[in-house]
Amino acid sequence: MTGSEVPLASPTFRLAYVPGVTPTKWVRIWNERLPDVPLTLTGVPAAAVADTLRAGEADAAFVRLPVDRTDLSAIPLYTETTVVLVPKDHLVAAVDEVSAADLADEIVLHPLDDTLDWEGRLPGRPANERPATTEDAVELVAAGVGLLVVPQSLARLYHRKDLTYRPVSDVPESRIALSWPEEATTDLVEEFIGIVRGRTVNSSRGRRSAPAPEKPAAKAKSAPKAKSGAAPKRAVGKPTGKNPRGNPRGGGSGGAKSGRRGKPGRRS
Repeated sequence: MTGSEVPLASPTFRLAYVPGVTPTKWVRIWNERLPDVPLTLTGVPAAAVADTLRAGEADAAFVRLPVDRTDLSAIPLYTETTVVLVPKDHLVAAVDEVSAADLADEIVLHPLDDTLDWEGRLPGRPANERPATTEDAVELVAAGVGLLVVPQSLARLYHRKDLTYRPVSDVPESRIALSWPEEATTDLVEEFIGIVRGRTVNSSRGRRSAPAPEKPAAKAKSAPKAKSGAAPKRAVGKPTGKNPRGNPRGGGSGGAKSGRRGKPGRRS
């Protein structure tokens, strides 16, 4: 190798994800199907994930909708249950589910990094100050300052033994999506899209090498049909006339038997 030659770097796939998303299953499938392409994971705050994609710091990312689709593509994957996080000795812990109206008299914390898309007023009464992060709000719930309404995955992420949660109805839900820069839809991005959508290795949109064996199989099936169709044509083509036994009404042109009948007539 000369000094001007530089070895090509091995391809890698960079995947970002927001707090609460667990990409373990999809990463495992990737490693099984593309063991020669390393996948790197990076946790990114929900508010910064779009900028991470635009800066080219990740090839794709699990995000919380909505995202600006001007230059980012997104495939919605699933919707999370919204829950209220409360101390274990709170009255809400005694029921299976609550509504937004049930929280009317409670102080409900609203962190600055809230991932729920609130169109109107939050349930309950607002706190004097907004916590900087969801993790800070969880600490305040444990201190008895107020309650917190979050996607269920975040309640699990910041789990504490002294806290519990219950589903809340009549509130926004968080939707998880796979997003990537629209102008950077590479083959590796397509591979990962297929994985999260549940496509198999032999899927028509899977790896391009998978459908190749189908073509020889199709040709092999068509060959016997051509032979079976040609055989009757050769059998029909053996007789010289339309009626192989001759035509009893046609005189001397019917065949050998009609020729022998004409000989006695000439002798008389």
